[in-house]
Amino acid sequence: MAVTRSAPTIREATTDDVGAVLALWEQARSENASTPDTPEALTTLLTRSPGALLVAEHERDGIVGAIVAGWDGWRGNMYRLAVDPKHRRQGVALSLARHAEAQLRRQGARRITALVAHEELHAVEFWIRAGYRRDTTIARFVKSLTGG
Repeated sequence: MAVTRSAPTIREATTDDVGAVLALWEQARSENASTPDTPEALTTLLTRSPGALLVAEHERDGIVGAIVAGWDGWRGNMYRLAVDPKHRRQGVALSLARHAEAQLRRQGARRITALVAHEELHAVEFWIRAGYRRDTTIARFVKSLTGG
């Protein structure tokens, strides 16, 4: 008999979630994420952009997914989507993305950008399946302000 897992609850993260989100990102973050994950950075995000960090919380396993959904007044930006490897292929990422979309829509976003590393094919395929298209007309330029 197959084991059926209950769907996780999607909710806004709080400062009580900082340790669990950092632990998730430690095991499931993109190899291309270059900005350090620190308690201070996450607390700043939660303070300056309340509601920007959404988590998927499983009743038995705690936080099993997270996504940052930022709104700058112009467009929505989603990044840092991560799902615990034991909970992948169960709809957690799609549920997080859909909740983030709804939240950004309520804030006024008419367009959303998802940041995805080109060579992470599983992530590229996920976003395509979720209804996003690869933008081939815009290049992204990055400058580190921390000297690294």
